[in-house]
Amino acid sequence: MKVLIAGDFVPRHRIAEQIEDGDFRCLDEVKPVIQSADYAIVNFESPVVIRNAKPIGKTGPNLRCTEKAIECVAQAGFNCVTLANNHFRDFGQIGVEDTIDSCEKYGVDYVGGGKTKQGAERILYKTIYGQTLAIINVCENEWSIASEYYGGSNPLNPIRNYYAIHEAKKNADYVLVIVHGGIEGYNLPTPRMLETYHFFVDSGADAVVNHHQHCYSGYEEYHGKPIFYGLGNFCFDTTSVYRNELWIQGFMVELQFSETIIFRLFPYKQCDEDYSAVKNQVDKDLFVSSIEQLNYTIANVNQLEQQYRSYISQGSSIAKNILAPYTNSIVRKLYAKGFLPSFVSKYRKNQLLAYIQCESHRDILLQGLLNECNV
Repeated sequence: MKVLIAGDFVPRHRIAEQIEDGDFRCLDEVKPVIQSADYAIVNFESPVVIRNAKPIGKTGPNLRCTEKAIECVAQAGFNCVTLANNHFRDFGQIGVEDTIDSCEKYGVDYVGGGKTKQGAERILYKTIYGQTLAIINVCENEWSIASEYYGGSNPLNPIRNYYAIHEAKKNADYVLVIVHGGIEGYNLPTPRMLETYHFFVDSGADAVVNHHQHCYSGYEEYHGKPIFYGLGNFCFDTTSVYRNELWIQGFMVELQFSETIIFRLFPYKQCDEDYSAVKNQVDKDLFVSSIEQLNYTIANVNQLEQQYRSYISQGSSIAKNILAPYTNSIVRKLYAKGFLPSFVSKYRKNQLLAYIQCESHRDILLQGLLNECNV
């Protein structure tokens, strides 16, 4: 049983224009790889919106597309889309329902998303050549998560995910867990991701695959089971301001499920300055060298922790900006460069830390913010 998994498919800019014109050639060059698999899966990270719908209030962009995007991935040979991602509810319940209805219209399986919370948590079972594969799809908790009142994505929740893996293991020969998470632009897993994905294998998963970061990461074999920490963008066009080598490179992974799981990587470049498609134009030696370096860091826990701490302290100003009282983008840039003072005292920082790091305090803070934001 050969299963192919690809990263984020988001039809924007040049790709969106092509697809809306009925031109699906953006995936032509990688079709042979997709169609050679017994079952092919891609992360569909843009809700289909057919009816009138308003974007939800959130941070970050509200993505949308039409059902032609589902038709495009279906024609390319993808059999299934994962819907547990941070954009699935960008247009609320209407976007959720229109996406699922479009999948059903074009005969595409889906997992990780549902019109209800129960639907989002559903395990997908596929029997191929007499063997059954269970697919579980979850994402980190952002704006797309399903609730008791509306549909959306299946959340990353190690306790509930453990029970899902346990159930899947009883009903299938193999269990595949696909996660959408990580730090955008950071091509290594965080220590928490490493611990969580190890736990998924310990719980019974036969393979774990992650995407979301807009760049590919490395992989490891833990107790003989492969864990891939980032596939990169699959087909995600963007403006030249954000287009760089990390953004345009990625790989698909083919898993051959048997007594021992064999895997192959298929690297590519996508949506470069010169083309709006997924191409096999990759320096294979350079790609292998990059993967080996990432794998070396992943295998050395102390080095991985050091890299993570270094990134947070030097490369990321998220915590500093969140604590600042400034919201205007220009003023925040002035603050980041040290031209404006901070009004957050040491005591206030300690208070915030207490509410964030303590589970019970964080529960109170989270529910209070949900109430304030009418979520």
